[in-house]
Amino acid sequence: MTVRDAVSAPGPDGEARRVTRRFPLFTRDTARPEGGGRAAPSGAPAPARQWPILAVTGLVGLGLLLTALDAFKAGTLLIGIALLVGAAMRWVLPDVGMLAVRSRFTDLVTYGVLGATIALLAMMAQPNPWLELPFLDDTLHFTIRT
Repeated sequence: MTVRDAVSAPGPDGEARRVTRRFPLFTRDTARPEGGGRAAPSGAPAPARQWPILAVTGLVGLGLLLTALDAFKAGTLLIGIALLVGAAMRWVLPDVGMLAVRSRFTDLVTYGVLGATIALLAMMAQPNPWLELPFLDDTLHFTIRT
């Protein structure tokens, strides 16, 4: 008998399983992202197990409410801060539940860049910006010439 495929450790029935490096024809399962485990013990109620995503979603909801109530700068700044809080939780906590969507690095970069950009744009919003960056004005005047 010739074995062309690799043989792995024994399966649940005790027999050695043949494995191949080829991708399966049908995907039956997906891997949980690193850190995607429960944020609280399994005996806790469902909302408590997912408190990180609920905290970020709650802050974003509060920011959207403030924006709808005509506090545009404060609302959008809170949305940016919520994403930055999500990035900090993803970095510090070992398990963050559904806040873990991709790998830890990708989540950190995504939440961090989006949060910082939204917060920066919120502070630069007209009229009376809280933050002025002169090089952005120069860039705008350079790109839009009449």
